[in-house]
Amino acid sequence: MVHEKSHAGVDGAVMFFVLLAVSAGDALFLWRQANTQDPVRLGMGLAIGAVLMLCWKGFMMVNPNEAQVLQLFGGYAGTVKASGLRWANPLCTRKKVSLRAVSFESSHLKVNDLDGNPIEIAAIIVWRVVDTAKATFEVDAHVGFVQVQTEGALRNLATRYPYDAHDDKKLSLRGHTAEIADHLKSEVQEKVNLAGVEILDARISHLAYAPEIAQAMLQRQQADAIIAARQKIVDGAVGMVEMALERLSRNQVVQLDEDRKAAMVSNLLVVLCGERGTTPIVNVGSIR
Repeated sequence: MVHEKSHAGVDGAVMFFVLLAVSAGDALFLWRQANTQDPVRLGMGLAIGAVLMLCWKGFMMVNPNEAQVLQLFGGYAGTVKASGLRWANPLCTRKKVSLRAVSFESSHLKVNDLDGNPIEIAAIIVWRVVDTAKATFEVDAHVGFVQVQTEGALRNLATRYPYDAHDDKKLSLRGHTAEIADHLKSEVQEKVNLAGVEILDARISHLAYAPEIAQAMLQRQQADAIIAARQKIVDGAVGMVEMALERLSRNQVVQLDEDRKAAMVSNLLVVLCGERGTTPIVNVGSIR
């Protein structure tokens, strides 16, 4: 496996003046030798001129957050990351690789969650290249590679968790977005290490039931919400009844037998748990 190695290159400004001076000297040499008709010296001057013309092709401009990957005769020669005008061996072929952060949103994927329900899911991934050698030589096209691997990881993640869980301790796609995002980031990172890419962030951008079951699942969620609300109402009502009976007994406001306690509990639960307001009936008789 190829790993990145630094190639500083030569300061382009310094090399520019050096080549300019040498080129001027060679031009003066050729001008003088043109009158002497010395074929050896004239050929030497022309050869030096040809080498100088080749050397002028060694200049390259490296932009900020950009790298130039150098390859010499099929072998990896190094990566130039220093920004500005640089010079390197003109025989090296060069390839620009962006080091900037890149974000993309995957397409809406239709998969089955852990419970077998069809859902639609998509994610936003932020990534950047950290090893230019791997990004250039280990994969064919690192941008497309990251996108394909991301969608594969997202599909795999969606099948391991349910869309919604009734138990708060169980991870679900909808109820634990932060934990799911961390798992997605780790899984995508594992798949793109080959391309020398670092995943900076991963987030679920779209999550919904598939259209064919969306209505049924909405009714199910509404039923679950009603049941949860009823449970809370009943728990509160029972607590209030217990408190009322305990305080009546402690303060000796009234002595109730078991039948009257049962009637009182029944009446209080109807009042506290009913969906509509109750119509009170005033008892003007004895409660003994």
